[in-house]
Amino acid sequence: MAVKNTPNRVSIIFGTRPEAIKLCPLVLAMLDHRNLVPHVCVTGQHFEMLYQVLDDFGVVSDADLDLMQPNQTLAGLTSRAIAAIDEYLQASRPDMVIVQGDTTTVFCTALCAFYHNIPVGHVEAGLRTFNKRSPFPEEINRVLSTRVADLHFAPTETARQNLIREKTPTETIFVTGNTVIDALLFAVDRIRANPPQIDGLPDFLQPGSDNAQSDLSPMVLITGHRRENFGDGFENICRAIAQLAERFPETHFVYPVHLNPNVREPVNRLLGTGSRENGGKQNIHLLEPLNYLPFVAMMDRSTIVLTDSGGVQEEAPSLGKPVLVMRDTTERPEAVDMGTVKLVGTDTQTIVDNATVLLTDKQAYATMANAVNPYGDGKACGRILAAIEHSMT
Repeated sequence: MAVKNTPNRVSIIFGTRPEAIKLCPLVLAMLDHRNLVPHVCVTGQHFEMLYQVLDDFGVVSDADLDLMQPNQTLAGLTSRAIAAIDEYLQASRPDMVIVQGDTTTVFCTALCAFYHNIPVGHVEAGLRTFNKRSPFPEEINRVLSTRVADLHFAPTETARQNLIREKTPTETIFVTGNTVIDALLFAVDRIRANPPQIDGLPDFLQPGSDNAQSDLSPMVLITGHRRENFGDGFENICRAIAQLAERFPETHFVYPVHLNPNVREPVNRLLGTGSRENGGKQNIHLLEPLNYLPFVAMMDRSTIVLTDSGGVQEEAPSLGKPVLVMRDTTERPEAVDMGTVKLVGTDTQTIVDNATVLLTDKQAYATMANAVNPYGDGKACGRILAAIEHSMT
């Protein structure tokens, strides 16, 4: 790309909470860069949860495509996204587009940028399960985006090797670490200095509580939203939580429930107050979705984490928290290999058995809690900006 006398305009396009968490640190870093000007476009693939993250980081969107609709289908979202992103790129004509991860927004943005002959930088490139249906549809979104992207910001050497095996030109691949660690360090500094109050939690479970009981109460943090777990998967997960709450009455199970009705319905039906599985248990706490900073505070306060999320697999190990992943596959095998994350699927008994080990066996807990996190040092954004600037000279 030819040298310009004016700063290069970089459109950073995202649509979901996880994308926002991992791209907001890059936006903030770019604001301080003399040769790169960020232009933030949000698609609104997730609306409320997305803007929570923007508020936490103090990032303001420059364009909002407002795509979200109730009970949207993948095909419907994809068609609306392509039309809206195409119109946005036609009007804004950025010098480069940056996307992150594996969402519908990522794939549609990469494709539209290709149509407009705009270079694409892909943050968190090269993650693979090599199973096109797990995670669904994220694996295919990521693979197709790789074929379109011009710069590939791989978080780990494993991700780089995946790209090389797919014949991605090596000179376009940069191992940067994961920007989620940049985000996490930003968040931890803030929440430890000023612990947030979280609605729905008793005082002794609040982050930063100096109540003596807080030291005596183990806490399991739970998240879940994966499309492939809709139906039986979430029912099994809920039954596992109910059984664990019965077995460990002194342990508290905190579940910020995703807004998707396919998640909320089984969770509220099986774990809500008065449900048969709940049985009046006082140690299950169903919360509304948390902003990013309170969520990091709950990870910091937790004993272990049960999740089907991708980002949590990267964040929690940095805080020394063992993670049980309620999926059969993961595109993040590094933490599994290091021993800080374990795949347990959605079988009720398997979840119960593995959580029981961590809640009763101090040595097993210490082995996972003290494992090394392979996802970076919190300097990924600087490496990405350097690669972008170099590509534009």
